[in-house]
Amino acid sequence: MFPVEFDGPAKNMDTIEITVPAGYEVDDLPPAVDVDYSFASYHSKTEAAGNVLRYTRTFEIKELSVPLNKMDDLKKFYRIIAGDERNTAVLKPAVH
Repeated sequence: MFPVEFDGPAKNMDTIEITVPAGYEVDDLPPAVDVDYSFASYHSKTEAAGNVLRYTRTFEIKELSVPLNKMDDLKKFYRIIAGDERNTAVLKPAVH
């Protein structure tokens, strides 16, 4: 086996905003994620502000090479990201 080699250091930031449909309100939001390893980090959060859901995330590769002794950490890191990407916000009918 060989170490994992990345193309280079990188930092990607995304913000996604979704308008909550009329007649609905936010009931539950996914938990924030903060994962920081020496080779990479990932942070995300979902917030509700008025009728807008805002999901922000930052993915950063900090080291070009991940040695074999950190492969379990690398697998865990990508599993956490995959889980975060599958999380959902829950809406419920608004009560007036």
